[in-house]
Amino acid sequence: MPQINWENPYCGEGNNCFRVGTDSEGNAYIAVAGQEDAYLTDTHDALRTLIREIKAGKADHLL
Repeated sequence: MPQINWENPYCGEGNNCFRVGTDSEGNAYIAVAGQEDAYLTDTHDALRTLIREIKAGKADHLL
């Protein structure tokens, strides 16, 4: 498992909270807060786009 530096959790208006992290190689990760061992990884740009959509209220049901 890579060493992931997690940011503080982001919690929307609903019950879902998620965390974003990066490793020393610049890979990006996202996980439901409290379940960081079950993360998704993709390019930084792809995860940034997903997070923007979630914050805009377009995809909060995905978490």
